[in-house]
Amino acid sequence: MIPLVRFKLAAYTRSHRLLQPVIALCAMLAIFYSSPGPALESYSDSAALLIIVFAWAAKSLLDTEPPTQRLISMTAAGNPRREVVSGLAAAFTVNLGLATVAVVAPLLIRFGSLPPPGDLARGVGLHLLGVCVGTALGALASAPILTSPATSLVVLFGGYVAMLLLSLTPIGGFLVPIMPWMRATNSGRLDEVLPQIAAATLLWSAAGVLAYLHLRRTRP
Repeated sequence: MIPLVRFKLAAYTRSHRLLQPVIALCAMLAIFYSSPGPALESYSDSAALLIIVFAWAAKSLLDTEPPTQRLISMTAAGNPRREVVSGLAAAFTVNLGLATVAVVAPLLIRFGSLPPPGDLARGVGLHLLGVCVGTALGALASAPILTSPATSLVVLFGGYVAMLLLSLTPIGGFLVPIMPWMRATNSGRLDEVLPQIAAATLLWSAAGVLAYLHLRRTRP
């Protein structure tokens, strides 16, 4: 499966599709850090709003291979599940790289001094949650699941907007709590709600991945 992950990463890089989420990431980081603000609050907003970039990156990676190539990969792997899991692993790896840039770049160009280790750790943790959500959303909107490009984009951006809006409702803390973690950070209550936020985010991310795995069983 490791050679399959490498193959997918190489194909994604050589197709130049990686440039699209990288450009979007750089543009959003420039907006996030155009004005001064506390490091933790900046990281919190970055992790929440970059979910759509992570989803876009995951979708575009999984869209790179045509159906025939996916069938060849399944045959070479000896098990269809290995091909499916390797795609998810490759998408997660790309998003980890994007999240690393999102965490490290402000340390080099924005913050006057290194944030406290606790704030840096919280920022890293929130970006990891964003990567999990984005990877699951991008997988569900990818071509192996939705063959129509228009429908795929609607699901991608509509799903993210729906998560934002639902997180504003009274039950938002039990869904993907994007807005709750931003509000908690701004009010200094992040440590109080972080376990619930992490549990809800990981639960729904796992549900999205399981839905993707189930749907791939019936699709080439």
